[in-house]
Amino acid sequence: MAETEKYDGILLSLAQQMEEGVPQLLDTLFSFLRRKTDFFTGGGKEAARKMLLEKFDHHEKLSLKTRRQEAEARARRIAKQKEKKQKEEEKQRQQEQEQPKFVELTDEEAKEVQEKIEKEKKEAPKVDPPVSESTAEDDSEDEDSKNKLKPNSGNGADLPNYKWTQTLSDVELRVPFKVSFPVKGKDVICEIKPNHLKIGLKGHEPIIDGDLHKTIKIENCYWVIEDKKAVMVTIEKVNKMEWWPRLVTTDPEINTKKVEPENSKLSDLDGETRSMVEKMMYDQRQKEMGLPTSEEQKKQDVLKKFMAQHPEMDFSKAKIS
Repeated sequence: MAETEKYDGILLSLAQQMEEGVPQLLDTLFSFLRRKTDFFTGGGKEAARKMLLEKFDHHEKLSLKTRRQEAEARARRIAKQKEKKQKEEEKQRQQEQEQPKFVELTDEEAKEVQEKIEKEKKEAPKVDPPVSESTAEDDSEDEDSKNKLKPNSGNGADLPNYKWTQTLSDVELRVPFKVSFPVKGKDVICEIKPNHLKIGLKGHEPIIDGDLHKTIKIENCYWVIEDKKAVMVTIEKVNKMEWWPRLVTTDPEINTKKVEPENSKLSDLDGETRSMVEKMMYDQRQKEMGLPTSEEQKKQDVLKKFMAQHPEMDFSKAKIS
């Protein structure tokens, strides 16, 4: 890489942010030289102007030379392609002329040829069909998912001692108590921490006592007793953009690829969260179709605007990230 080219990324990024194009870029550069250097005053009245014109003339010559070389290379490439095409057409004509004429076989000769073909087929080694990339990925996915639980109807899991369901924003947990007496609030142990959950009855082993899969908002969590036989716990997620594969880290995982969200729930989200979800859905559809995401499209639009304003600039080698 040439010494001057290593700054291309910085300068191109700077140019993309300037709606007025080259005039604004030049104004910014001269403003920097005026404020932070002695460019205009350090070498005398005409020194800066002379230096500027020398650099301009130098790069103008280089630009014209590059344009000329590219035009010549393009002309040579077109001529070579044309010559190659002519040679291929000529070769094809010769092959057609050299093709042997059809020979009519007798019944005996035809039978011998057919028997020979059948024999070669039988003796040919069998080759397994190639495994396509998609099949390999499916096998990998099956291997990864075969030990995971299928989500219940609430996109959670039905476990031996409790059941939990979820939406993108929260988790609902039901813990039944296998006791003969009616359960009251004073009998219950329910400790909810940002990363830990403990539920049980006083004097008994906890039914749940483990670290949560992800952090939760404890100020928006609560629990109630249901029918004096169970505890219902509502937990609000911090990250509302993902499905939990398990409630606590000691639980078996569910296959989140099998989760079936309710479309109607999108309307229940607050404005900011809904906008984020809709943007994620749009970007995902764009990626599946091989199209640019919203951020990539925004960058392309800015560059197209800049290029339209300055057709004299060559962007053929520009790399946009």
